[in-house]
Amino acid sequence: MRTMKVRTIEQAKEFDQHDSLRRFREEFYIKENSIYMDGNSLGLLSKRAEKTLLASLNDWKEHGIDGWMQGSYPWFSLSETLGEKMAPLVGALPDEVIVTGSTTVNLHQILATFYQPRGDRTKILADELTFPSDIYAIQSHLQTHGYEPTEHLVQVKSRDGRFLEEDDIIEEMTTEIALVILPTVLYRSGQVLDIKRLTEEAHKRGILIGFDGCHSVGAVPHSFSEWDVDFAYWCNYKHLNGGPGAVGSLYVNKRHFGTSPGLAGWFGSRKDKQFDMEHMLTPAEHAGAYQIGTPHVLSVAPLIGSLEIFAEAGIENIRQKSLHMTQYLMSLLEQELSGFEFYIGSPREESRLGGHVSLEHKEAARICKALKENGIIPDFRAPNIIRLAPIALYTTYEDVWNVVQTLKRIMTEKQYEKFKNEREVVA
Repeated sequence: MRTMKVRTIEQAKEFDQHDSLRRFREEFYIKENSIYMDGNSLGLLSKRAEKTLLASLNDWKEHGIDGWMQGSYPWFSLSETLGEKMAPLVGALPDEVIVTGSTTVNLHQILATFYQPRGDRTKILADELTFPSDIYAIQSHLQTHGYEPTEHLVQVKSRDGRFLEEDDIIEEMTTEIALVILPTVLYRSGQVLDIKRLTEEAHKRGILIGFDGCHSVGAVPHSFSEWDVDFAYWCNYKHLNGGPGAVGSLYVNKRHFGTSPGLAGWFGSRKDKQFDMEHMLTPAEHAGAYQIGTPHVLSVAPLIGSLEIFAEAGIENIRQKSLHMTQYLMSLLEQELSGFEFYIGSPREESRLGGHVSLEHKEAARICKALKENGIIPDFRAPNIIRLAPIALYTTYEDVWNVVQTLKRIMTEKQYEKFKNEREVVA
């Protein structure tokens, strides 16, 4: 997409008039006199998510323990039901996705199940730009197997500190690699990796490969089954608006069904056997086998309503608008903030651009505080990144215009100078 030269608020309003998703904005609780640009960290509450949470509370109120099989959304099969509804967002078969655990817990399950070092294949391949929690989990499993992480965790280097090159990743897929764990989208720069190519190259070398989809699912459509990805995991509180601490999701390719879960628990049982209370696990015959414990029903419930919205809006439509808005945002940043020493640290090619824009500045922490004082909620990532995420379901083009104008005013008036250039406890 070519850079759009939008120079007036009237044109932003025109984009809003022709926005096919604009009706969904009314579904969300948006604070008055505020512009929320942090949906890539925590999505806003929708009225439907609130409704389904309250309905689940009412099921508890009305049915007590019978809520496991009765009520609006019976709890016993809720993780499987939502997995089926989640599957189209990642291009998976209905029984390949389960809503369970959390990002890191699900990664631990994947590692415990699929990291099986043999012979020279003892190393795990990741990258140096990935989210730290993934690295912590990988290191812990290497140590459990008696390996030193400094030797057996291979982290692909970035050439510029912002992006990864697929060629560099593939070059590290040696005969010593047992497993590859990579992000679908880099959390700082917003770069989308070529999942299809990386999967093909890993499989050519006999290596299993999986992806952390936290920063893409709900903003970027995937085709995990078609691409033959082995496994993936993601949170549901960012683009999917499942609420703080929402239960995560896990994808396991059907080729691996029947592989014993490395971390076994009774909710991984086949449903008709679960309450037999036998001391020999009979695993489910689908992704549900990789559940561990009882689902956190009240942390799952908002996702019921949220996924209804995604089904109506369509992930391809969401992606189309997201791309248009991020390109629009970058064109405005270039137009309005020239001379203020900002640098756009996100890819410009559509195929490599995720759902947020990474704006770099040496005073980033102070600028974020000034934005908040002006009613705009950004996201800060150390040491110098302001992440801005125009969310297709509830951000308007006029919002984007106003964010950039506010940034320009903050810089012109040097409003940021009254703040310390250091992050808050929660950045």
